[in-house]
Parts: sequence; C-alpha cells; structure tokens
Amino acid sequence: MNLWLIPILPLIGFLINGVFGKRLAKPVIDAVAIGSVAASFAYTLWALWSLYPIDAAHHESYFTWFQSGTFQVGVDFFVDRLNAVMLLVVTGVGLLIHIYAIGYMAHEGGYYRFFCYLNLFMFFMLVLVLAQNFLLMFVGWEGVGLCSYLLVGFYFQEKFATDAGNKAFIVNRIGDFGFSLGMLLLVTVFGTLDFFKMSDAAKGHPIETQAGVLTLATLLLLLGATGKSAQVPLYVWLPDAMAGPTPVSALIHAATMVTAGVYMIARSSFLFAHTPITMRVVALIGLLTAVMAASIGITQNDIKKVFAYSTVSQLGYMFLGLGVGAYSASIFHVMTHAFFKALLFLGAGSVIHALSGEQDLRHMGGLRKKLPITCWTLLAASIAISGIPPFSGFFSKDAILAAAFHHGQYGPYLYLIGVLTACVTAFYVFRAFFMAFFGEYRGHAHPHESPLVMTLPLIILAVFSVAGGFISVPKWLAPMFPLAGGDDLNLEIISAVAGALGIAAAYFFYVLRPSAAETFKNKAGAVYTLVNNKYYVDEIYNIAIVKPLLYLSRVVLWHGVDEDGIDRNLVDGAGRRARDLGGALRYLQSGSIRNYATWVLTGCLLVILIIGLAGGVR
Repeated sequence: MNLWLIPILPLIGFLINGVFGKRLAKPVIDAVAIGSVAASFAYTLWALWSLYPIDAAHHESYFTWFQSGTFQVGVDFFVDRLNAVMLLVVTGVGLLIHIYAIGYMAHEGGYYRFFCYLNLFMFFMLVLVLAQNFLLMFVGWEGVGLCSYLLVGFYFQEKFATDAGNKAFIVNRIGDFGFSLGMLLLVTVFGTLDFFKMSDAAKGHPIETQAGVLTLATLLLLLGATGKSAQVPLYVWLPDAMAGPTPVSALIHAATMVTAGVYMIARSSFLFAHTPITMRVVALIGLLTAVMAASIGITQNDIKKVFAYSTVSQLGYMFLGLGVGAYSASIFHVMTHAFFKALLFLGAGSVIHALSGEQDLRHMGGLRKKLPITCWTLLAASIAISGIPPFSGFFSKDAILAAAFHHGQYGPYLYLIGVLTACVTAFYVFRAFFMAFFGEYRGHAHPHESPLVMTLPLIILAVFSVAGGFISVPKWLAPMFPLAGGDDLNLEIISAVAGALGIAAAYFFYVLRPSAAETFKNKAGAVYTLVNNKYYVDEIYNIAIVKPLLYLSRVVLWHGVDEDGIDRNLVDGAGRRARDLGGALRYLQSGSIRNYATWVLTGCLLVILIIGLAGGVR
C-alpha cells in the first residue's frame, strides 16, 4: 500500500520550493505546492478505497528506528477507521486552503517561503496521524509545533508577529514536556510505545479508581494535549497566533494542528478508559475552556480574534466529549469543525482582503452587497457553528451534548452549561457576521469580492458546512468506540433552540437596535471590562511566571552568576590575578647583572640564615 507516500509527497513539494523556490515563477511554485498536496489527497483516497471498509488496521513497518534490549521503536505507519477520518480532513481541507492561499498571498513577500512552510506542516501532520507509536507521533507533534512557530511569525519584520510566534512555541513546549514525561512513564509500565502492543497489555491492567501510575501518565499526556489543542490553562497562545496570514489560521489553528490533542487522546482511549480520574479532569477542562473562550469572544472586535476564541471554545466541546467517553462524537466534531471553522477563517480572510487589510469589525458593515459570495458562505459557516439543524455543526455538537447529559449524576449540569455556551457561541459569531455585512459601511477602503481562486474553496467548504453532518462518523467509528448518549429528540430541540436564541439576540442588538448593545455594555461596567480584558489571564501569567523568570534569568543567572560570578571573578578574575602576579615578577627580570648578583647573594644569605636557625633549634 506504501502509506509513506501520503506524507512524503508534501515533503517533496517543500524540498523543491525550498531549494529552488527563490528562482521559480509563482505559477511553478503554486504547481509544486498544490500539486504535492493534491497528489497526497488523491493517494489517500485511493488507499482508503482499496482498504475499505477497514475492518482491521492495516500496518506497514519500514525499519527499526532504534533498539535497546527488549525495547524497540520502529518507523511504522498504519491506517484504521479513526485516522482514516483524520487523513481525509488533513489532506482535503489542507488542499482547499493551499488553493485559497494563492489568491490571498499573491502580493505578499516571501511567497515561496510561505508555501514551503505549508507543505512542511502537511508532512509533519500526516506523520502524526499515521504513526503507530507514541514516539513517531511525537516527531510529527513537534514538527507541527515548529511549523506553527514559522507560520505564525511569518511576518518576522513585525514585532507583534515574532512575539506571537515565540509565545506559541514556548507555551507548547510546556505541554510537550508533559507529553515526553508521559511517554517515559508508559515505557516503564508497558515496555513499549506501540499503540497496539500497549493496548493489548493495558487490557490486563485494573481500572484505577484511585490515582496510580496510569493516572499520572495520562495526566501528563493530557498536559501535552492542553498545549497543542489550546485548553485551559495553556490556551493563551492561540488567539495571539492570529498574527500569521489568514490561511495559516484556517489550516493550523482551526482544521488540523489544534485537533492533534483530541486525536491523541482518542488514539490513547485504551489508557484513558482505565483512569476515570483523568477522564473527569478532561471533561472539566473542556467545559471550562468552552465557557471561558465563548464569553471572551463576545467582546472582541478583531474578526480573526472572534473566530480564534470560537476555535478555543469548540475545542473545549471536543474535550468535553472525550471526557464523557464520547470519542466518536468528538472526532465527528473534529471533522465538521474543520469544515465550518476553516470556512470562517477563510471568509474572514476574504473580508480582510476586500478591505485592504482591515480586521476591526467596527470599521466594516454593509458588505453583503459588495461581497455576496463571501457573505453567503460565511452565513453557512455561522449557522453551522451555531448548531442549527440540518447544518453540520448541529449533528456533532448535539452528539457531544447528549453524551454529556447521560454521563452520570452530574451529566445534566454538564449538558446545561454546554447548551448555554452554545447559545453564547451563536450570539458572538452572528455578532461578527451582522457587524461585517449589515448596516452602513463604516470603513474607508473600496470593498470588492475576492477572486475565484479564493471564493471557490469558500463555496466547497460551505457545501460541507451545510451537508457534512450527514457523513455519519459515529457509525463509521462504532467498531472502535461504542456510541455514547444516543438520540434524544427533546435534547436536540433544546440545543437547536439555544442556538436560535443566540442568533436572535445578535440580530436584535446589532441590526434592529445597535444602540442597545452600547447601552448594555455600559451597564455591564466592571463585568464587561473583566471579559474584554480576557479575565486578565495574560497579565496574571506575566506577573506570576514571566516576570519572575525574566528576573531569574537576567538579573540572577545572567548578571549575577554569569557576569559577576563566572566572568568577573573566575574567568576575568583569574586573568587579572595572573596579570598582576606577572607584573610584580617582571621586576625580577631587569636585565642588570648587578641586580641579578644582588638577588643571588641575598638568596644565599637567606638560605644560610635558615639553615643556621634550624641548627640552633635542634
């Protein structure tokens, strides 16, 4: 089957453009970058069609990476029903975003470099998905983190971009450290990092009702997932990552990389199923993230920041699903989220492109006549994320909420908070939609619809945002994960009504009575200020962590230990003392024979005196 061809094709595109891109014309760069991803997508379709219906995983072992005693790690790929979904999402949505980027990046500098990074990202993400062991997955995991740093900081001449890239890189290193410790702990328990060998070994391991070694290992893996998938407390990097070009936001921070943590937990479900404590932590982190991010999204005026916080919130739903055991529902939401969230970001990019770089919603308005395709496609994505049937987001989000409702004695409370968050989500997404496309135009640019190379991907994603919910991912994954929750018409009606109420509220405040929104904001007072400042989480991190670390590194370690202790006292100090001693001794080397004779005579007299004194003592 040669599964290695799926990731290697984008890598070839990266190498060609990376080596020769500076001397190639843009159409050639486009052909290489997009052709490599298109070939990967086509080969993925062929491979999955050949293996259909994938009743058992298809394994391919290439070579032994390294071996120590009985512990062995191989470069092994495989395909089963779970990563088949991820492969189609990564290559399919990734291809559309690559096509869109041709139009969006047409007048940007570093054109070939941008597509190099995109192709390299595709390579690492596909390695992550295809890997048969934790360590090979970690290679892809770190690789997409590197590409995120490169793409978020793409405008490296701007300080805001480099700061955002550094923030994304550093925050993710915290999570990745947890991931690596979790892997080391799993090796001590199972003696392997292979998913299938570990799954077989875990069957004989008891359920840890009290915290044990597996609980600690899964909590460490969860720390890695919170970093990559932007969950509390490591979510702070993703909103700032909007500093990169908009196609980056769509590809990395909506459709693929940020879902890596969800995929990793689903892939490791055989471990998490043995650790109910960790499962509760996953659910609570997901719910807290969803609520926090949704509330912050209400106050944002940067169109990309609005959709960034909606990404964080939707990832929270996915973690909620994982925590209540609804793995198939979470992966279902990964797929539908890839459709409508990529569309939201690309639609936002189309608006920004039409307004010559303007991102502030307060400087938009009345764009539905100037940008009809962008307007209608963004409307489809906004309805989908709001959970209105029969759009795609309704089916996946409802599956998660239904599973939460039936999950133990606290299930109804999880469901209620989830539904209220869905209402808030619909409100702030449609707030952005109405502020951009309704009312009077409040900007200074000359809006125009984007070219076909940008609008065509919007149309295709809009089709999947509308109809993608009918792709029954939970049934497809049923042989791997039992269905959780089940169909409940009353719960479906409640969640749909909640989304509709959010849309209606946004229409009232931002179309019918725009002044009411300003009045409400003023009455909210301190609460609005708190939310608008994102609960001061970044400021708290800055005071509690960043400044102490900077003080420790700069004042204590750099100036104190390095400069004063090592340089001044040890290195420079030793040099100064040797110089001073040499300066004193040089007077003995005057070149005068009389002086030398005097010193020799003086020395002899001292020796005689010492010998005489020694004899007298005896």
